[in-house]
Amino acid sequence: MTALAPQVPTVRLNVTADQGGVPRLRSSELLALAQVCGADDCGLVSIEDPALQEDAPFVTKAFPATRTLLALVGRMHREPVRSPARSIANLEFHASGHELDEVARRIVRRLEDAGIRALNPAMAFPMEMDDFPQRAWVVSHKRVAEAAGLGRMGIHRSLIHPRFGSFVLLNTLLVAAEVDEVGAPLDYNPCLSCKLCVAACPVGALKPDGYFDFSACLNHNYQQFMGGFVNFVEDVAESRSAADYRAKHSYAETVTRWQSLSYGPNYNAAYCIAVCPAGEDVIGPYRADKAQHLRAIVDPLKNKTEPVYVVRGSDAADHVARRFPHKRIRFVRQSAHASSVKGFLVGMPLSFQPGKAGDLSAVYHFAFTGREAAQATVVIRNQRIAVSDGYVDRPDLRITIDGSKWVRFLNREVSLVRLLTTGSLRLWGSPRLLAAFGRCFPS
Repeated sequence: MTALAPQVPTVRLNVTADQGGVPRLRSSELLALAQVCGADDCGLVSIEDPALQEDAPFVTKAFPATRTLLALVGRMHREPVRSPARSIANLEFHASGHELDEVARRIVRRLEDAGIRALNPAMAFPMEMDDFPQRAWVVSHKRVAEAAGLGRMGIHRSLIHPRFGSFVLLNTLLVAAEVDEVGAPLDYNPCLSCKLCVAACPVGALKPDGYFDFSACLNHNYQQFMGGFVNFVEDVAESRSAADYRAKHSYAETVTRWQSLSYGPNYNAAYCIAVCPAGEDVIGPYRADKAQHLRAIVDPLKNKTEPVYVVRGSDAADHVARRFPHKRIRFVRQSAHASSVKGFLVGMPLSFQPGKAGDLSAVYHFAFTGREAAQATVVIRNQRIAVSDGYVDRPDLRITIDGSKWVRFLNREVSLVRLLTTGSLRLWGSPRLLAAFGRCFPS
């Protein structure tokens, strides 16, 4: 038998046009359409919303006609996500994600039938990877969902829906029509500040003070794909024999990577979501017995013996050794490789290691010459980093170098000694400050 497409109840769309000829829809009808097509919740945001200022150029590049963004929420099943068996959790992520993509396609089909142009970017993957590790997504689903009033981001940096909690996936439709009413951000945050996500994170990416170590999360959770896959390919290319390769990657790791490529990206941990008790539908058992929540949900994830992927000399490596000595530390290279000067400047705050900065307090001026000429100021102080365009303040160290050579140095294609001895790298100030700078970014 031929599989039949899901039958969607009829929702009448009354399409009008404004004075400029742009189609106009009733918000209530568009939201009703999203729900009958399978969205568990939805909301609307104008492309002109100030909260989307960063996203708007990327959205309009992908679909210049965009006037309204329709945010979609898909609910995940909680117990699979909470399971220490990552195959079960990953199946739930992928099944729920594919379902949400199909919901978006059904809505686009119905809008097209009504004469309304619309576009549905992917819920997660695939992405626009041309400039990776710079921005690869067309639109930030979390930012749109927040602006639409569908939740707020918690300490774990995931959106917390007021009803479904952290157990949601998000998507966004770009619609070439105006609507008569848009949503507004929630006036409260469902996050409980319980910090169970901080306690459960195997690499310490989430800090008690709210700081997020992006690189720690990237290196461990995304090790089987994205930048971790690049390192894997380079390891294969550099291996002299099968034995040499096996010294770098275990049999199980190679099979796991194949599974990730065959069945969808395998996330090594989503413990921050799994342990989160926020949300009206979720919080009841936690309020009734917090100790039982810890025993049944948090402890199995913390106690699991598993490989944890960290960069040698990083804050994450120290965290695993201190908090999870029973887990197997697996040293890897940094997953996010700078491929341009812009990528280096954008990536610094994401890969900065506060613990390695210690008491360093310095102002660095970078002068990049060549095709990617740029000037930038980096201030490291009180275990925090700030990166600015141009020169700000008086520098403690000034670094001048051709941008392409700096990128080659970052990717270990040329040594620092060679750059200094050939005059390709010029320093004004103490070389010790350059060494201190390097310790903040172990690779």
